[in-house]
Amino acid sequence: MMQLLERVLSFAGLWWLLAEGHRDGWLLGGVAVVAATWSSVKLWPPRAYRVRLTALPGFLAFFVVNSVRGGLQVAAMALRGRRALTPGLIDLALILPDGAPQILLTYTLGLMPGTVGVELADGRLRVHALDVRLPVAAEARALELRIAALFGVGA
Repeated sequence: MMQLLERVLSFAGLWWLLAEGHRDGWLLGGVAVVAATWSSVKLWPPRAYRVRLTALPGFLAFFVVNSVRGGLQVAAMALRGRRALTPGLIDLALILPDGAPQILLTYTLGLMPGTVGVELADGRLRVHALDVRLPVAAEARALELRIAALFGVGA
C-alpha cells in the first residue's frame, strides 16, 4: 500500500512541476495522475525490494572505481591490437533474487568497460567479455555482493 501511495505522490508531484504550480489544471491533472499510477502498477508491479540508502555510496564508489579501471584495461587492450583480445561468452550462476537486483546487475555490467550482459534467464546471466582471461566472473560476483547489500537481500 505504501508503494502505491509513493507512486501517486510522485506522479502528483510531477504534474505539479509540469503545471508550474498552477491550480487550475488539477482536474485534468487528477485524471493524469490516476492513469499514470494505474499504468505503472500494471506495467511495473510493486516489489518488495527497497534500496538501502546507506549502501548507495559504497555501490557508487565500487562502480566508479571499477569503471575507470576497466576503461584503462580496455584502452590498453586496444593499443596492443586484436591479439590482446580473447573475446567470448561467460555463463554466471546468479545468487541475486529475480527482478530488480538481477536487472541492475545486468545493466551495471553493461556500463562497465569490457563486459555486457547478453542473456538473463532462470537465475543465469550470459556475459560477453572482451577478454575471457580476465577475472570477469570474480568481478561480477563482487558487483553482485554490492547489489545484494544495496537491496538488503542475502547473497
